[in-house]
Amino acid sequence: MPVIRPSSDLRNKYNEISEFCQQYTEPLFITKNGKGDLVVMSIETYELLTGKKELYNLLDEGLRARNAGQVAPMNRVITEIRTSLKK
Repeated sequence: MPVIRPSSDLRNKYNEISEFCQQYTEPLFITKNGKGDLVVMSIETYELLTGKKELYNLLDEGLRARNAGQVAPMNRVITEIRTSLKK
């Protein structure tokens, strides 16, 4: 269940919000005048989410390359990488 707090809590209960975000790896939703306005999370949670997004983007790129026929045998690629590292 999402945790929702009013925007006034950012000002009046910052430490409480910070502790919540540090303790739980879920976002905290902030409302303004009863409507959704912001999402607050710890840096660790943010980095986890952005890391997942980057991984999904790389996987998607690989799948698109495979579907387009832009693939090479793994042993050839590894040999090419090793050769380029020796230069």
